[in-house]
Parts: sequence; structure tokens; C-alpha cells
Amino acid sequence: MAANSTGPISFEEARHIVEEHASHLGANDTEEVDLLDSPGRVIAESIAADRPFPPFLRAARDGYAVRAADLAQVPAKLRVIGEIKAGADSDLQVGPGQAVSIMTGAAAPPGADAVVMVEYTTLRGQEVEVHQTIEPGVNIVPIGSEAALGEQLLDPGMRIDPAAIAVAASTGKSRLRVFKKPRVGILATGDEIVFIAARPRRYQIRNSNSYSLAAQISAAGGQPELLPVAPDETNRLRELILQGLQSDLLLLSGGVSLGKYDLVEQVLSELGAQFLFTSVAIQPGKPTVFGNIKCGADTAVQSGHEHKYFFGLPGNPVSTMVTFDLFAKPIIEALAGMQPRKLVFLRAQLKTEIKVKPGLRRFLPAVLSGEFDTPEVELARWQGSGDIAATARANCYAVITPDRDMIQAGEWIPLVMR
Repeated sequence: MAANSTGPISFEEARHIVEEHASHLGANDTEEVDLLDSPGRVIAESIAADRPFPPFLRAARDGYAVRAADLAQVPAKLRVIGEIKAGADSDLQVGPGQAVSIMTGAAAPPGADAVVMVEYTTLRGQEVEVHQTIEPGVNIVPIGSEAALGEQLLDPGMRIDPAAIAVAASTGKSRLRVFKKPRVGILATGDEIVFIAARPRRYQIRNSNSYSLAAQISAAGGQPELLPVAPDETNRLRELILQGLQSDLLLLSGGVSLGKYDLVEQVLSELGAQFLFTSVAIQPGKPTVFGNIKCGADTAVQSGHEHKYFFGLPGNPVSTMVTFDLFAKPIIEALAGMQPRKLVFLRAQLKTEIKVKPGLRRFLPAVLSGEFDTPEVELARWQGSGDIAATARANCYAVITPDRDMIQAGEWIPLVMR
């Protein structure tokens, strides 16, 4: 569709459009990295159990390995014939009326079918008095109950977190094959934008958007590539957009509203862009653009991909960060090789009332606090979508549905974590 040919679409529709296109994307290349360099990367290989987990009958508690039948009546006195600690080999066997002192993680000896916890026993010399009955199998983990030999433990497309590191290490993997990070071009636009080390004039602002986007891209699994700031001038903007489209994805900030010098959509249109949406009924971030450009020898963009995707994000800093999280992040994750994920809202109790104008779904900087099972949320003090400091104070976005103009303190509301 042509840019600006339709009005804003709903948040849900825009998000589903992004998710649908993300589902057809994927990473191209892989590389091998050391296990300790892999956190945050996306695994590109299957990891299977190289032996059963656990590989032996494992004691789950400190106590005594026993025959459950010997404890049919308590208190019962058993003769302690030895001790087994974790990692130790042993030829001990438990017979009638016998027990073996055992530590958590140790291999249960033949003959024993349960482990009674030390808290329920009293040791007197070479005898242990047991004060509680027990069922067979209690506090013993069977061989292969966590994973069978050859069972797949990690799938390609999983983001590597500490638990995945533990799994890989337990299978003897010191190196992992991961997908290469997608290159994401960042192009800030506007004559008012200056380099962050410059001393801005009264009417200028420093280029914070490129750096906040770079941090968000890195956290999402991408490799940020900063381009020079594009002026409000068609020819130079076109040059920089074409340069940015050499990356796997291009993010533009600013220049997507309806002002005289908002030229991004015009230039993208001239390059043959298909606009999937040009406005979303949210606040902040209404003038968000998502689309793609066909690649090929007869087009302005040459690439091994069929299409190159781009986002035109609003120039106000909070809008830029919010719309990245809501729309750009799923595309980057897909290009990084990740399995698709739906957006999940959490819920918390509102501390102070909120009044807004109805009609837009709002994602407002907020602070989640509380303790244990009593989460509380309240809006951060902010002055609109240019208030970077408010977003820095926030740790989530409170979500206000389009049909609400007032939410009372004490109501439970949805939120998205930053």
C-alpha cells in the first residue's frame, strides 16, 4: 500500500503483521564460540544427552539409604554398614536390617529403595534409629528420569541463558555453534540532531536515539551499525537509506510524521518500498512505519534476501524506545535465529489513579515495585514522549487500553517489562 493511504491501525493488528513477517525470517550463517562467550547468543545446533541424566540412582537428600520394608513399623533400628558420599564409588549393598549413610547426589547402593532424611533419625554408635516410615522410591532419583540417553535437551533457535549453559556443560560441550548476529543499520534523521560529543546550540539536540537503539539492538541479539545523521534533504537522505539497507535490517528514527521536512516515507516510496503499516493507534509512537523493499538486480537494493525490512520509528526518544520493543525487536530476534515469541503482558496493582484521553492504547513509563506476591505499579513522572529521564527511572510500561479514560488506584492493570 502507499504511504499514508490509510489511517492508524490497532496495536494488535500491527503486532500481528510484524509477527507474521518475522515468522518467515531466519538467520543465514553460523559460527562456533566458546561456551563462556555464548550467553545471549542463539544456539544453532541440537544438544542431546550424551548419557542418561542422572546416570545412576541418585540420593536426593542427606540421610540413610534403606529398604522401605524395614521401616513398616517405627521406631526401627538399623545397623549402619558404611557411608557413601557424592562422587564416590562403593561396593556396599543394603541387606535386611541394614542402612548406609548417604549424602545428597551420591549413588544409592544396591538393595536400597529409599533414602530417609537424617532429620528423622537418631544415630547411636553403629545403629540408627528411624522414627518415620517411608515408601519405596522416596528421595531417590531414578536413572534417566531427567533425560534419557540421546534425548534432545536444547533446540536450535533458543536464546542461551544460564540454564542452557548448565545443560551444555553437563553434556561436555565446551564450544557451541550459534547463529551470527544480524547487522542492524541505525539512521537518525533531522537537521536538529548533532553528535553526542558536540556542544549543541539552543535549538539542537544530541543524537541519543542512535545510542539507545544500539543498546536495544545488542540486547535483542543484533549487531548495531550506526550511520551518520541524515539531514532533512532528499538526496543525502536517499544515499544514507541505501547505505543502511546493506544491513540485514534498517531502523530510522524521526522524519516519519506529517511535517514539511518529514521526508523518510517519500524517499522510501521512491525506492519502491512496500508499506505494511504507516501509523499505529498507540501513544507514544503513533507515527510508526514498517515495510520492506524488494531486492534484486533491477531494484535499488541488491542482496541475497528477497526483501529488506525497515522501520521508521518516531523521533521522540521515548517513542523510539517503546516502538522498538513493541515492533522492531521481534524482527531482530527472527533474523538472529530465535524461535518466535508472543508478547506477554504481566499484571500489577495500580498505586495511584491514572487519567488519560480514550482512543489510543498507551504504553506509559512506569515503576514496578512491591514485594513477593503483591506487585504494585505507578507511572513515572514524565512530560511526554521526549522525556528520556522518565524512561530511565522506569522499569516497565503500564498498558492502558483504548476504552479507558480513568483507572482507579487498586485496579490490576497490564504492563510490559522493559
